[in-house]
Amino acid sequence: MHTKLGLMSSVIALAVAGAIISTPAAAGDWFKRETAGSVKDAPVVESGRKFEWSFNIGGTSDYVFRGISQTLEKPTVQGGVDFSYGMFYTGVWASGVDFVEGGSNPPGSGDATVEVDVYGGIKPKLGPVEFDLGVIGYLYPGAQDLAGADLDYLEIKGGASYTIRGISLSGAVYYSPDQFAESGQAWTPEASVGYEFQSLGIFTPTIDGTVGAYYFDGNSGLDYVYWNAGLALVVEKLTLDFRYHDTDSNGADFCGDKGLCDSRFVFSASVALP
Repeated sequence: MHTKLGLMSSVIALAVAGAIISTPAAAGDWFKRETAGSVKDAPVVESGRKFEWSFNIGGTSDYVFRGISQTLEKPTVQGGVDFSYGMFYTGVWASGVDFVEGGSNPPGSGDATVEVDVYGGIKPKLGPVEFDLGVIGYLYPGAQDLAGADLDYLEIKGGASYTIRGISLSGAVYYSPDQFAESGQAWTPEASVGYEFQSLGIFTPTIDGTVGAYYFDGNSGLDYVYWNAGLALVVEKLTLDFRYHDTDSNGADFCGDKGLCDSRFVFSASVALP
């Protein structure tokens, strides 16, 4: 328990550091990619006061969200659309999911076939630092409740990021008043670092890593720490992502089945337009 609290303190410290450190150098933009196309967690490219939109579609060998496989370690298709006007943004993103072996979706099983994330917020800038204040709704249309508990939930996000000399730092804290399957209040601090290399032929390589932790208010038995690190290769509109995921779960917490949140390598590919 003391080890887990120590890891969580480190995550919180990294998240806070990403929000308060400043530099006089000009900042760039960094696209943090934990899974194939999870654009809701990425900084919106600065565009001034004009309307912009983008569309993305892709696939992944295993949809892993915060260290847990959402597809029983099977591949799935993902995609979304984003809109922005100045510092305001909104969008929707969807992925196939599968929580119960066999795909029978029996009553009370908590099984689902699709996840739809609806999100929006603002991303103002203060000097080189870009802040992110937003709301994310995680919806599972047609899903069976888990022992009478609704799977849908809401998160409020507060974060900040900046980039200097190709190095990108970001930190965020997510708060849910009632997490997945009505599991109670939860805080999720998360910190990331990445580096974009110069182009090598047709590829622009980026390496990045993320560490985060779930903390459930009043139910520490659900707490766990997760992390991932990977290499992304960008070719025009195509992104190829090779990523390692792991957690400190022992199978008795929010991860549930140990087999769904142990170490794994995931390959994802996505295309963003226009």
